[in-house]
Amino acid sequence: MPIPPIGRRLAEAAIALFNERGYDETTVDDIAARAGVSRSTFFRYYRSKEEVIFPDHDALLAKVQARLKASTADTAIVAICDAVRIVLAQYVEDAEVSLRRYRLVGQVPALRDREIAVVARYQRLFREYVGDWLGDSTDAVLRAELMASSVVAAHNQVLRGWLRAGGAYDPFGPLDHALQYVIATFRHLEKPQEPGGDDDQIVVAAFPRSASPEVVMETVRAYLRARP
Repeated sequence: MPIPPIGRRLAEAAIALFNERGYDETTVDDIAARAGVSRSTFFRYYRSKEEVIFPDHDALLAKVQARLKASTADTAIVAICDAVRIVLAQYVEDAEVSLRRYRLVGQVPALRDREIAVVARYQRLFREYVGDWLGDSTDAVLRAELMASSVVAAHNQVLRGWLRAGGAYDPFGPLDHALQYVIATFRHLEKPQEPGGDDDQIVVAAFPRSASPEVVMETVRAYLRARP
């Protein structure tokens, strides 16, 4: 679900005011006035001025969860990679706000704490999904935690690099490259299939050395989607 126009207006007003006046000097009333709404309207959308800096994460979490739920055991790793790309795409789509928020969060400890809490929600979502996928296999809880942590770390490393560069390049190639490390690390931990079925087939794919990570990933995705 997209952010309502008033919610986005409040977020943009808050970021502008925090940059102009400072975080501590800006009040909820200031934000509401800049956005042209009442104080009570502000609190219909956000619980605090910390929350207004991260207006899109509830909707984004819902999109990520929907993508994960739409997958099967055969496509679990692909679904995780797709979900991570959904998160990065949200930052890239609204690059100006993302960059201003990044600079602001780096200056305000309360916002850094809020950001850490937001990241923890994504990691928990991935951990729960992977845990369900692995079921009661050996060390499933530990493996789910490790995989979720690695996925989030890969995304955050790429996102931080893009933000530090001022959004000057397309970050999806680096993201796919980072996720290849995650896939290579955890591919052998997939929940084993019952022997003898169609899902027990081993597929070997060959690519030229010059093939980009994006081409490799898209080819794998296309194959998995086409499977009966």
